[in-house]
Amino acid sequence: MKKILKVDNPNVYAEFVNAPKLHQLVSIIHYDEVVPFRQSLNNYGVYGLFIQKEFPKILSYGTKIVQASDSSIIAVAPGQIGGIEDNGQQLFLSGWVLLWSPELIHNTDLEQKIHEYEFFSYFATESLRMEPQEWTFITHLLSQMREELKSHEDSPVLQRVLLGYIRLILEYCNRIYLRQLSQEEQATTDILKRFHALLEKYFREERQLDKGLPNVQYCASELNYSSHYFGDMIRKATGGTAIGYIHNYVINQAKSLLMKSYNVNETSRLLGFEYPHHFTRLFKKITGVTPSQFVENK
Repeated sequence: MKKILKVDNPNVYAEFVNAPKLHQLVSIIHYDEVVPFRQSLNNYGVYGLFIQKEFPKILSYGTKIVQASDSSIIAVAPGQIGGIEDNGQQLFLSGWVLLWSPELIHNTDLEQKIHEYEFFSYFATESLRMEPQEWTFITHLLSQMREELKSHEDSPVLQRVLLGYIRLILEYCNRIYLRQLSQEEQATTDILKRFHALLEKYFREERQLDKGLPNVQYCASELNYSSHYFGDMIRKATGGTAIGYIHNYVINQAKSLLMKSYNVNETSRLLGFEYPHHFTRLFKKITGVTPSQFVENK
């Protein structure tokens, strides 16, 4: 089983790469200033932007593999898993990392708006490719933000200042994302993104607690397709079935819950399974191991 670094707060990763700890809710790391460090597969409990000149050639992101472009950004959100499993090799990276705790944005407008930034989704397997002037501007903002943390750590308005920087950086990321989106073919990509967003919303609003797992008929209806046509579109886009996509999504959520120390019964209930043994059967079908074996080996 893979060795996973649990990044429950921003400073866990800062400590891992031997970077300074500047604030309990925010970490800004300049890779160029840290010594080479071991690669890691991370289970994120924070939001983050990895802004780098060059990424490792192959990164895992959820159940997918990402090949990031040069001078680009990869966004992560709580509950996601990504990176490279530690195999003893050291990384030499150039760029920046911005990590912040969900606590920083709690009860702010950004807490509501952040779900609108689709580049945080597991589905967004392409990095955000920056133009040279975007690289300059965003990294300049990060440098300024770090100076604020160093120079005004006792300021009563520091958190509001930090939120202002984060909002601005996210809007620049969104502009890059929308530019890339307009350059791509939309047909099957659009239906998959809407499908994935529907699943995220369903579980974010905890509908599974009352209605159980979403089914294909429900998803097709919500997206204004017939079940048959919807199934054909998903098969064309992914090579698999719509119900298979739903099950894979659910099992990814299950892995995150299990790694956060929820037991099998709690995980089963939180995901909307009627009986724990139904959850166990599906988990083993998809992963090859039972939830208990997964926990024992993590």
